[in-house]
Amino acid sequence: MPSARELGFIPGILPPGSLNAITDVAGVSVGHCTLVEGADIRTGVTAVLPHGDNLFQNKVPAGLAVGNGFGKFAGATQIVELGEIETPILLTNTLAVPNAAEALISWTLSQPGNAEVRSVNPIVGETNDGWLNDIRQRRLGVEHCLQALQAARSGPVAQGCVGAGMGTVAFGWKAGIGSASRRLPGRLGGWTLGVLVQANFDGVLQVCGRPVGIELGQYYLKQALERAPAPEGESIIILVATDAPLSERNLTRLAHRALGGLARTGASMTNGSGDYALAFSTHPDCRRTPARRRQVTALPELPNELVSPLFQAVLEVAEEAIYNALFFAETTTGYLGHTAYALQLR
Repeated sequence: MPSARELGFIPGILPPGSLNAITDVAGVSVGHCTLVEGADIRTGVTAVLPHGDNLFQNKVPAGLAVGNGFGKFAGATQIVELGEIETPILLTNTLAVPNAAEALISWTLSQPGNAEVRSVNPIVGETNDGWLNDIRQRRLGVEHCLQALQAARSGPVAQGCVGAGMGTVAFGWKAGIGSASRRLPGRLGGWTLGVLVQANFDGVLQVCGRPVGIELGQYYLKQALERAPAPEGESIIILVATDAPLSERNLTRLAHRALGGLARTGASMTNGSGDYALAFSTHPDCRRTPARRRQVTALPELPNELVSPLFQAVLEVAEEAIYNALFFAETTTGYLGHTAYALQLR
C-alpha cells in the first residue's frame, strides 16, 4: 500500500529521515506480533524500544501529555512524577494491558544486571479494537507480547494492519500503525525526530487541509444522524522519539505539540477517546545510568530558545504518521462480520 507521501500528501516543510519512520532515530527498534484467528480475532501488540541496552539500568528521560484521559495507560503516573521510562513500551488492546504489563515485568527481571530489581514500572498504551476484534475473548497473552519484544528491530517499520493496529479504525476507515520522521538541517541542530501511532479514533478527516471526510461522506456523527451502524474508533497513542538532548520538561512540551498534529487531521477527541502522547530522548548523555543516579550530575539540555524547530517537526510527523496508519491499512472483516474499509484516495 502507498504511503501518504507517495500519494502526494506531504505535511509541512521539513525533510524526512531516510526511512521516514521512528527508527530513523538511532537506537530505536520496533517489533510486532499480529493475532488473526477465525472470523472474530483481529488484534495484536507492538513493541517500541528506545535503545538496545538494559532500559531499567539506563533509563531515558520522557514526558507525557494527555489530550483526553479516557484510557488505561499503564505507568503514566510514574512517568509524570519522575520524568523517565525504564521499560520498553508496548501498545495493545484495552483488555490486554495486564498481560502486556506482565510481559514487560518478566522481560525486565530477566535482563542481565537486574537480579536485585524489586520494582518495575511497565509502560503500556492501549486502544479499544472491539469493533473488529472479539476483545472479550482476551486472546492476546503474555507470550504474544514477549514475541513482539523479541521481534524488535531497527530499519523499516511495518505499518497498517500489523501488531497493535490489526483491529483499529480511525475516521470510520480501517487504520492501524503509522510512522514518520523528520531530520532538522544542521543549522537547526541536525536532530532527528520520529513518531509511531496506534490510530483508533473518530473525527472529520482532513488530509493536508483537504476535507476528505466530508468529500467522501464519512465522518463523526454522520452515521448517528442517519441511524446507521458504523465502525467505531476510540483513542490514539502517539509515541515520539528524538535524539535531541531534551529534559523531561521539554519532552512534555514536545508531547503536547504532538496532540496538535492529531488535531490537524480532524480528530474530534471525543468523550470516550484516550488520547495520549509520550515523548522520550535517546541522547546517550541524557540517560539516567546507575552512576548518574548516585550523584549530582550535569546533563546536556537543549535550551528553550532552540526547541521550536522540534515543535514544528513533531506537528508534521504526528500528522503524517496518522495518514500512514490509514493509507497502509487494508480492508478488514472481523467480529460479528463488521467490516472496516481501506481509505481509497488519489
